[in-house]
Amino acid sequence: MEQRQILAYYACRYNGDWNRIARAEISHETPVITEIPTPYITICDGNYPDTLKQLRYPPFVLFYEGDISLLQKSCITVIGSREADSYGCYVTEQICRRLSSRYVLVSGLAKGIDGIVHSSAIRSGGHTIGVIGSGLSVHYPYVNEPLYQTMRKDHLILSEYPYRTGVRKHHFPWRNRILAALSGKIIVTQAKVRSGTMLTVNEALELNREVWCVPHLFDDEMGRGCGLLVQQGANLLYETEQLEEF
Repeated sequence: MEQRQILAYYACRYNGDWNRIARAEISHETPVITEIPTPYITICDGNYPDTLKQLRYPPFVLFYEGDISLLQKSCITVIGSREADSYGCYVTEQICRRLSSRYVLVSGLAKGIDGIVHSSAIRSGGHTIGVIGSGLSVHYPYVNEPLYQTMRKDHLILSEYPYRTGVRKHHFPWRNRILAALSGKIIVTQAKVRSGTMLTVNEALELNREVWCVPHLFDDEMGRGCGLLVQQGANLLYETEQLEEF
């Protein structure tokens, strides 16, 4: 059995748990032949992104639906609040429309800003990658079901969890490291101080990625995370013309 098949077996047996897969690999646990319902790439494969190998804990296996060749193109990750307001949605759409002709836009297929990122890329004739925290058969949240159906055919959906893995709260912050690693630049369009978005930014900073933040009104709770990041040294994205230099 090839090493890539062995890793896929471990991933399925241990439900994508990175630590248990690592222990199985170290101990040379004996694998068995397992039917896997979706295609996958592993850290052993030539088309596995070099950017993910920079992670302290790179995913051993990524299950996918869609066009895997998108991983070889230049990407920018755009993220933000699940509870996006009209301003957050507006600036996200404007940014994504400007970038979609030159970059594959990456986000987390959650509600709010993530959904705007994916839908804006699609409407603009670009491509997009969604990294999810459940198995590929679980379309969460359901409000994004139309996006799932489009992206699984013409774009790309990635998960390090086997096909039928359900939604688990701890999967999402762990998933965020992949969002941070796939791109050279991370754009935050809206974020509270305490949010999953801030966790993604922390991962990005550890990887020496550029972080750009959209400004918000003074004392606006929905944008305080962006303000804090700028105070800590993130780049300020204050006009669309700046995007021409990306």
